[in-house]
Amino acid sequence: MQSMDMRGLSPAPVTAFTRDGEVDHKANAKLAKWLVSVEGVKSLVILGHAGEGTFLTEEERLALIHTYVEAVDGAVPIIAGITGEGTKVAAEEARKCKAAGATGALVYPNHGWLRFGFQKGAPQDRYKAIWQESGLQCILFQYPDATKASYDLDTQLAIATQEGVVATKNGVRNMKRWYVEIPELKKANPKLQVLSCHDEWLLPTMFDVDGLLVGYGNIAPELLIDLIKAGKAQDYPEARKIFERLLPVTRAVYHRGSHMEGTVALKLGLVHRGILDHATIREPLKNLGEKAEAEIFAAFDAADIGRVDQLLAAE
Repeated sequence: MQSMDMRGLSPAPVTAFTRDGEVDHKANAKLAKWLVSVEGVKSLVILGHAGEGTFLTEEERLALIHTYVEAVDGAVPIIAGITGEGTKVAAEEARKCKAAGATGALVYPNHGWLRFGFQKGAPQDRYKAIWQESGLQCILFQYPDATKASYDLDTQLAIATQEGVVATKNGVRNMKRWYVEIPELKKANPKLQVLSCHDEWLLPTMFDVDGLLVGYGNIAPELLIDLIKAGKAQDYPEARKIFERLLPVTRAVYHRGSHMEGTVALKLGLVHRGILDHATIREPLKNLGEKAEAEIFAAFDAADIGRVDQLLAAE
């Protein structure tokens, strides 16, 4: 198997809707084409939290995969978030995503585990079933330490060394665990690609990773790619400089009352950059209001992140 190369930026795009709440395939294709045009973007990861994937019907999810596959025209792999409850359900979901054109699977834990925890061996079986049923290359998704769906090191090691697992998206948000567990994962599987998803504070993780898999990649892919380069070069002063430039946007988008608000803020950021015409969302997400919108727009101005059409004209 030729593994997906994710050593760079893998944005997790939002899902664009029409003003009346239907999936807007034209707008989604525009977003996909822009993101993949940015040098250093290695894949697009759709149907996750940032993409409101669990708010879409099965028909809408599969149609969106088709739209993305057609829009990128083979430039990068399309990775689908697999969120179904139950191992059999998730494996069947993955099979359908593969048939629709996906190459990879970002495997979410059963959401029941967030509250109740998981039984030993169950996560490994979930990944195995998805790989065997679909052939989708799998990404181990490590949830925050504050949840009961955050896998212990032994579980991560077992998954990371299974056939078909090519990367880990790590969002543990506990640096004590990060500094212990990431080296152990790399030791167990030297080919495993380590991707950070600490959107709200990326700097501490930038020097240990192969890339980023983040919703943040929607709105500032150019700067995140520069941040990855600085991290790989172990150039802390440069990484810190980029981090500080991004900080107003980070605060406006991710330092909010709920991480779920970040999806709404991402859409507003894309409006400010001229990629989306409006920031329509689906319930249970709620609009942030005019005050928050003004704060987000001001943050982009403070970070000197301009409209995409203006940047293209300047070139």
